[in-house]
Amino acid sequence: MSEDSHLSLRERTRRAVQAELVDVAQRLFVEQGYEATTVDSITEAAGLSKRSFFRYFASKEDLVMGKYDLMGEQLQAGLTARPADEPVWTALRRMFDDVIAYTADTSNSARMDEMERIVSASPALNAAYLQRLDQMQSDLATIVRDREEQAGRPRAATDPSPEAIVGAAFACMAAARRTAIRFDDQSLPDLVDRAMSDLWTFDR
Repeated sequence: MSEDSHLSLRERTRRAVQAELVDVAQRLFVEQGYEATTVDSITEAAGLSKRSFFRYFASKEDLVMGKYDLMGEQLQAGLTARPADEPVWTALRRMFDDVIAYTADTSNSARMDEMERIVSASPALNAAYLQRLDQMQSDLATIVRDREEQAGRPRAATDPSPEAIVGAAFACMAAARRTAIRFDDQSLPDLVDRAMSDLWTFDR
């Protein structure tokens, strides 16, 4: 059963509206630039009132980070849904499938690249992104700990292995994306597979 099936209608609606606002805002950021895009222009393009906007996001910066919040939720759901007897490294690889599928669309990939440039160019946004990334990996490490315990391999709280293996998976994904951007004829799924194939020793 999917995670969405356990959510209330109100929560599913909230997530859907947040995702729509993030999508509209990203398009405007790419077209107009981050600084030139106002909350008013986002709400106008999305067909929402400014008051409604602030029910979902506290600020324009919070909306930019909403992309990473949604991604974190998606990755957690993807990892949680993997079979309990699947090796952790394999589960982490499959966790990225939806992200990879999203970037298979060239327009989505171009928008993602532009948003990453926007975030990198702003000290405030970059700091907020790094905070989100740290939280994202911490949440995923908790799921890894739970999987290991259920498999009869409990990890002590002082064991950094779950955090390390999640961090390594993210590093592989980042390296594969950089290579895919640099060499247009390379397949991102193949690059992720290649980056991850030689690193896994966690459950062997």
